Amino acid sequence: MREVIITSSFKKDYKRLKRSARYNMDELQKVVEQLSISILPLAQKYRDHSLTGNLNYCRECHIRPDWLFIYRLDENDLVLVRTGSHSDLSNLQNG
Repeated sequence: MREVIITSSFKKDYKRLKRSARYNMDELQKVVEQLSISILPLAQKYRDHSLTGNLNYCRECHIRPDWLFIYRLDENDLVLVRTGSHSDLSNLQNG
């Protein structure tokens, strides 16, 4: 099982999304649990892929069509980097 490491940016994102009634945080928790326990890839419905640019060390998946989850994964750790809508996270890759 990987150790889950939560960045300060992710904590802020999580609190913001939780206050909004639009997001079911249980869906995100399900993905985090799967990534921390399993060595198998996420289901295809999450559209998991690696990122480029400033975030080339990270991966991104879609919890919902306009709800993204950015994370870093290695053998021992799962780092929760950011979460939010496309517009919330659009400026990350370019700087």
